[in-house]
Amino acid sequence: MVDKTVPGERAAPLRPRDPKNLGDYELVGRLGEGGMGTVYLARTATGVLVAVKMVRADLAHDDEFRRRFRSEVNRARQVPPFCTAEVLDADPDHEHPYLVVEYVDGPTLAEVVEERGPLTSANLHGVAIGVATALTAIHGAGVIHRDLKPRNVLLAPGSPKVIDFGIARAMEATSANTRTDQMVGTVAYMAPERFGAEVDIPITPAADVFAWGSVVAFAGTGRTPFWADSPPATAARILTQPPRLDGLSGPLRDLVAHALEKDPANRPSSRELLDLLVSSGERPAATAAAFADQPDLKAAAVEAQAVTGVTPEPPTTPSLALAIPPGLVGYDENSIITVPITDAPTSVGTAAGPVTPKRRGRRWALPAGLAVLIAAVVAGAVMLALSLRPPDGNDAGTGPGADGVTAGQTLIDDALRSPLFWRATDMPEETASCRFEDALVVHRDIEGTYRCSGPLDKMPADLRAEVGVRLVTKDSCAAIWFRFEGNVGYQLRVCERNVYLGVHRSGKVTVLKTFPIANAPIELGAAPTRIGLSYTGKVFQVSRDGAPLGSASLDDERITGGQLVLGIFTERDAPRKGPYEVAFTDVKIWAAG
Repeated sequence: MVDKTVPGERAAPLRPRDPKNLGDYELVGRLGEGGMGTVYLARTATGVLVAVKMVRADLAHDDEFRRRFRSEVNRARQVPPFCTAEVLDADPDHEHPYLVVEYVDGPTLAEVVEERGPLTSANLHGVAIGVATALTAIHGAGVIHRDLKPRNVLLAPGSPKVIDFGIARAMEATSANTRTDQMVGTVAYMAPERFGAEVDIPITPAADVFAWGSVVAFAGTGRTPFWADSPPATAARILTQPPRLDGLSGPLRDLVAHALEKDPANRPSSRELLDLLVSSGERPAATAAAFADQPDLKAAAVEAQAVTGVTPEPPTTPSLALAIPPGLVGYDENSIITVPITDAPTSVGTAAGPVTPKRRGRRWALPAGLAVLIAAVVAGAVMLALSLRPPDGNDAGTGPGADGVTAGQTLIDDALRSPLFWRATDMPEETASCRFEDALVVHRDIEGTYRCSGPLDKMPADLRAEVGVRLVTKDSCAAIWFRFEGNVGYQLRVCERNVYLGVHRSGKVTVLKTFPIANAPIELGAAPTRIGLSYTGKVFQVSRDGAPLGSASLDDERITGGQLVLGIFTERDAPRKGPYEVAFTDVKIWAAG
């Protein structure tokens, strides 16, 4: 399965506004865009092609993001390049922070399966071994991928390559460009423990092993093992149903099923996956064929096994012999355990050599949110129960409003260009609607107010938020409700010439403070203006495009917390008939602190 395109042929031409250089790298084409920013094909001073990921402009000015970026880069650079795209360089302090990784010139596993169908036996085993090798290297460096899927597996000459590990979770999980179809793909490879809001269930490497099982099942059958017609239904199948593995057979099917166990403690580790794939006497034919077709794959598997400090027993088939010193502990099906990267097993010496102690798996209970999720599926709701997991992929596993939310944690990052946290709604009797037209567009034919259906999660009492606001028609104001619960809370109203802070109670809004912007009014139909608000305790602050507009005191002791809501509110002297319309884009919400 060797791709024979000319190196760099996959890149599109640069656009007029694209930079020509980043640091010492000459940009020669565009490879794609994602939540982190734009990916360019670039050339070093010596002519070597590399992939350069330039951070989005809005993230570049975030000091907390730069700190995380620097930390994640340092960890990712420790990952050995065994079936991974090697991290080569980075500059977190550049005006446009960027990351440089090995350029892998090959199609994604998703593209190959979609165009040609399921893989042959030898190629399927090659992918299974290559991805297990990559996970062994990634986990051995103390990194968790968190978004392993077919589009992050490149079928390069020599061996498969896994991309977007470690750093991707600091950024792509907060993508402002996530579409519903992309979310479906992500959901299909997520482990059941990732759907819960319980803070005592950490995300461990076992979640990547579950994703490995789903990726291999997709590669061998052309479909994901828990496929359903909506994200909530897919999540419900992951939580409650066995995987559908028709099309897989033999020991590989058994290993995939083992990787897809609901209880993370019962799944094999990535290292155990690799050992079982390349070392068991039950798998010689398929493994030998994969190694014969991709000799680099065998070398990578050998190195990954060597650096992780555990060697399997010598196989009975000479063609599978691995050049690793004998005598260390091997694995069999009965000793499979999950090994958190912060809790490696201790070897205990015996007369027969070192032994890895077994550990008992813990009982697995379905997340508390399952009943809500299934109810949403039955009702035909399209709102994702996935809002229970933090979009920034933090290991704490806490969602918006959960106990244990840490200061600075991203709770929601939504481009508002398609349904994700917010939904399209229509209320004919109010001549009002919320729809998606490359933005969340809120419309009314008559004066009044209308709130869009958004995340149901109760947010922490203290938050920071930013959202792009565009006023489309005269006398229309973009409204943001916060600490809003039971039709009571605060409201920030953004109008052409003023921004108002008020208390919303029983359908009436009482203005607390007016922030004039008449010296630089918001132009109708212009590009979005970025409105920022933060509130901690009684202190409220508001900004426009990064410039402070002012502050106020939130003195109502009865308003303690609730949802953040987007909608429309017409000017106080607006005519009865409109139309009235505003639009929102790129909303981001953090826990304040």
